[in-house]
Amino acid sequence: MSYQTLQFDLSDGVATLTLNRPDKLNSFNAEMHEEMRDAMKTVERNDEIRCLLLTGAGRAFCAGQDLGDRDVSPDAEPPDLGDSLERNYNPLIRRITGLEKPVVCAVNGVAAGAGANLALACDIVLAAQSATFIQSFSRIGLVPDSGGSWLLPRLVGRARALAITLLAEKVSAQQAADWGMIWKALGDEELMPQAIKLSQQLARQPTRGLGYLKRCMQLSSENDLDRQLDVERDLQRLAGRTDDYREGVAAFLQKREPRFTGK
Repeated sequence: MSYQTLQFDLSDGVATLTLNRPDKLNSFNAEMHEEMRDAMKTVERNDEIRCLLLTGAGRAFCAGQDLGDRDVSPDAEPPDLGDSLERNYNPLIRRITGLEKPVVCAVNGVAAGAGANLALACDIVLAAQSATFIQSFSRIGLVPDSGGSWLLPRLVGRARALAITLLAEKVSAQQAADWGMIWKALGDEELMPQAIKLSQQLARQPTRGLGYLKRCMQLSSENDLDRQLDVERDLQRLAGRTDDYREGVAAFLQKREPRFTGK
């Protein structure tokens, strides 16, 4: 699949989507948003894809919005940033979090602004030791977007979330891991081999069941225990009807490795 601002590769059930504007630190422009929409449709609809791996080319993961893509000169019409979120960033974050397939993010360098929050929206986030996360919005008078104001307090707590966003200080990969913002910080040379290995492992698992698991976890943040017990009941009912559940039980009883198909 050929794009101008992305690289898209499919192997062993894993779709690797690489943000590919390295000269601009993989910041988003209109073309990248359009190509991301198309790529995500493919990931959603292609049953051969059982895991998504998201990373960046060059020395950055993603620097957020390409500020050079907007005219903020004194005589220009003020931009409608809410419209930009509504058309571009919000649908992307909803697609990432709502994808009923596992999403792994390999943060290979700086992740700033919307780029940081795109990474944090993924299911399992690995980062190179040299990578950094920065909520850069306050430096230009903006509020955290792309889910940042929702994700950060839940990941690191209110006090840290406020300090991270108000001060716009860099958070190292190791600090992010220590705070529970991401899953693991790895040596730079280990990042992609470990991310690929993990993605391939997930791609061999019961995909539909993992999708139900994601949905269950997401709903839990909005439910009390009583409602969440009902969610677990309903999703377990669906999971118990899958081919992979039957295969998993049969493999356990027969003391062999399961051969899941994602159905």
